[in-house]
Amino acid sequence: AQLAASGGGSVQSGGSLRLSCAVSGYTPSAYYMGWFRQNPGKEREGVATISTDGRTDYADSVQGRFTISQDNTKNTLYLQMNNLKPEDTAMYYCAAAPFYGSKPKEYEYNHWGQGTPDTVSS
Repeated sequence: AQLAASGGGSVQSGGSLRLSCAVSGYTPSAYYMGWFRQNPGKEREGVATISTDGRTDYADSVQGRFTISQDNTKNTLYLQMNNLKPEDTAMYYCAAAPFYGSKPKEYEYNHWGQGTPDTVSS
């Protein structure tokens, strides 16, 4: 699978952004998809995941503000981010993990897109 993320930018606190991740060379039903973020010097953080049957999961820090979705007809993964906060500033990455029946651990994500930067100013 090949992934290409886009949609990052700069917004003020309270604003919204939608990230997109175009995916090619994979079968949607065979991969768990996720969004992760990282800042320099900090550990990578899982933001949201979506299973092969559409079940979603979110980090506590973004629950209720972010929505992960995918359009299999367009082979695109999305992350709608609302009510953004300065602490959401990070490089965001989309990733895919082969699905073997249970939610994959972060280290099992073996296909990554390039990062797209998001900056939220107060």
